[in-house]
Amino acid sequence: MKVFVTRTLPGKALDRLRERGLEVEVHRGLFLPKAELLKRVEGAVGLIPTVEDRIDAEVMDRAKGLKVIACYSVGVDHVDLEAARERGIRVTHTPGVLTEATADLTLALLLAVARRVVEGAAYARDGLWRAWHPELLLGLDLQGLTLGLVGMGRIGQAVAKRALAFGMRVVYHARTPKPLPYPFLSLEELLKEADVVSLHTPLTPETHRLLNRERLFAMKRGAILINTARGALVDTEALVEALRGHLFGAGLDVTDPEPLPQDHPLYRLPNAVITPHIGSAGRTTRERMAEVAVENLLAVLEGREPPNPVV
Repeated sequence: MKVFVTRTLPGKALDRLRERGLEVEVHRGLFLPKAELLKRVEGAVGLIPTVEDRIDAEVMDRAKGLKVIACYSVGVDHVDLEAARERGIRVTHTPGVLTEATADLTLALLLAVARRVVEGAAYARDGLWRAWHPELLLGLDLQGLTLGLVGMGRIGQAVAKRALAFGMRVVYHARTPKPLPYPFLSLEELLKEADVVSLHTPLTPETHRLLNRERLFAMKRGAILINTARGALVDTEALVEALRGHLFGAGLDVTDPEPLPQDHPLYRLPNAVITPHIGSAGRTTRERMAEVAVENLLAVLEGREPPNPVV
């Protein structure tokens, strides 16, 4: 039985599949065009895709014996879940594993934007640093700022704990209030009140461009936006406009489109800090994600209930 893995994965988790007598085929390039994906899933009973791979009905039908799609991710918006249900294909994901790593990067982006770290590093590297000055690269102190979290799952709660250590006040918005020691606000109230807005909600038809132009400009003047969730939660072109005077800055680990074209105006804005979707990119975290994906896949193929089912 064949398992196709759409990217090389860190660690030794895939060895477990080989030990079970499975044929493991791994795509070793950086990109996987749709035409090649369709060719290589033929004959596969298991598939381990990344968020870069759109797994739609056409892909599923090409892999006629496909039993399980074990996503190497928490989000599953790259998989057509309804098509999987109709075909009796199980879909799994890797929740919980990347919580701490993503929360760490959220704070890293916040600090980078608030304290203008990237601008400062470029200033020094370009030979402009010739003397200390009281008004050089003034940023924002986190102490006393209000952090507004949109989405309060595992990652949102982990970010909240880190923010408290910096002396920030935390408020949040979610689909429903939770028994947490932070004020629950409507999205409109949160945008008006928060000095920093950080997104931690899944991408769904309802949350697509959740922060449109109207809501971006409803944020406090001089506020910061952080997005380590999904790029399409934000209207990118409206964000460019907001960063040209309304917002203090933005820290983005995800974008729409992703990746951004090299000539995109976001890259030319000094108050935009952009990283290439590395929220979970701690070595231990990425290796554990592979282990969880493999365990999910093996459970389905061996007739067991997977630990982390979606469908």
